[in-house]
Amino acid sequence: MSVVIVGGNECMVRQYKDLCSEYNCKAKVYPKALNGLRSIGKPDLLVLFTGTVSHKMVRCALNDAKGRDVRVVRSHTSSIAALKNILEEHAR
Repeated sequence: MSVVIVGGNECMVRQYKDLCSEYNCKAKVYPKALNGLRSIGKPDLLVLFTGTVSHKMVRCALNDAKGRDVRVVRSHTSSIAALKNILEEHAR
């Protein structure tokens, strides 16, 4: 299963990826927009940490996911516990 995480803390990117690998998921993490958000590809799950991401990044990610079979989950907090709860619900 592939997961794209938009938002979150830059210093926690490695922890997000490690947690996803524990659930047998490949993760791409975009903590901030560098020259605009690149195409997110075709993930199975799109996680939006809305507390730490701009509205523009959310719109870009949702536009890329539109018309595809992508589950979108929004979380206000960008903690490891929040990501773990999301993965428990959607990855197992």
